[in-house]
Amino acid sequence: MGNKTRQWWLIGISFFIVYIVWGSTYLTNAWGVKVVPPFLFAGTRFILAGLLLLGWSRFISPIQCTWQQFKNSVIAGFALFAVGNGFVVWALQYVDSGLTALIVSCQPLLVALMIWGLYNEKPNWRTSFGIGLGLIGMYLLIGQPNIDISFEWGLGVVMVLIGVSAWSYMAIWVPRVDLPPLVAQSAALQMIGGGVIMFIISIFLGDFGVLYTMQLTPKVIWSFIYLVLFGSIAAFSAYNYLLLNVSTTKVVTSAYVNPVVALFLGWRFNAEIVTSQSLIAAVILLIGVFFINSAKN
Repeated sequence: MGNKTRQWWLIGISFFIVYIVWGSTYLTNAWGVKVVPPFLFAGTRFILAGLLLLGWSRFISPIQCTWQQFKNSVIAGFALFAVGNGFVVWALQYVDSGLTALIVSCQPLLVALMIWGLYNEKPNWRTSFGIGLGLIGMYLLIGQPNIDISFEWGLGVVMVLIGVSAWSYMAIWVPRVDLPPLVAQSAALQMIGGGVIMFIISIFLGDFGVLYTMQLTPKVIWSFIYLVLFGSIAAFSAYNYLLLNVSTTKVVTSAYVNPVVALFLGWRFNAEIVTSQSLIAAVILLIGVFFINSAKN
């Protein structure tokens, strides 16, 4: 009984972290890439976070990782971070943080369709209804007349869609492959692998040429620290824990809550406009979360 109670507490805390903390990372990433090139900013963040998490997990248990588990970790790190996160962070140069988060909210639909297509597992009616509500909410958010469209904006949206597709597939792939048994070590290796790849991309893009001209403001420095400790170590560990303990469809409901959090923070701290249509859409998104979470998967 004690273990069951403890597990439900951990699941609840993990959902809170993934919902709220990840929702806030859109704003803090947007602050960061205004000064630091996106792949350099994100790559450094994940390498540091991965090393800190790996060092901390070493005190809990000896590092246990076979060659196959290491390869799977690097693959997951490439898709989740170099593509899934790196492309989204790059897009934040041109797309508002709230809008970026709401585009990511199509993830539950992509996951459900991928599971259906790859494993012939058709979603039940509650999951389908919840996903439908989420898409309606996303449409209401995107279809607002106050969005300025440009080539850079369009490219940013495409990059976000590629990133969320990679993240969606990994949400299915990760629970089905052999990874290090300790969640913290698995998350750490994935972050280090993805961070190194982003660092290499940053070198090829010539990002290090701007190091001498960057002016690191307190806002950028605190954003980086927050992203390392909470956005990376806490949130991704919680995400990995949820993937191993609840259904994938429930885990990716974070893509519905994150836009609501991002919209509020963007309005409160970044002067982004939140209209009545945005608020209606946020309510619809949250109702969609309820239906998906109440489905028996």
